[in-house]
Amino acid sequence: MLAKVILQGFIIVPDSDLEVVQSELVTHKTLTLEEAGCLIFTVNPDDVNPNKFNVYEEFVDQTAFNNHQTRVKSSKWGEVTKNVERHYQISNGV
Repeated sequence: MLAKVILQGFIIVPDSDLEVVQSELVTHKTLTLEEAGCLIFTVNPDDVNPNKFNVYEEFVDQTAFNNHQTRVKSSKWGEVTKNVERHYQISNGV
């Protein structure tokens, strides 16, 4: 059995990009959850910091995760989050 890939952490969105990132987030979540191999995908606003979004993703395997990363780079989400600070840990779950 292949190990699933888990990404967890958070992003920090600059004030100047906050509105566009929030508006694009709904589409980003929908498209990601429709991807083959996506098990869980959540991006939620932090309770304290309005510029912080907590991220948790699970994909069935490395290939599904890589396909997601490739799609995101060329998506509208990739464009609107180019100035975002990303703080992620990636691990393999069993």
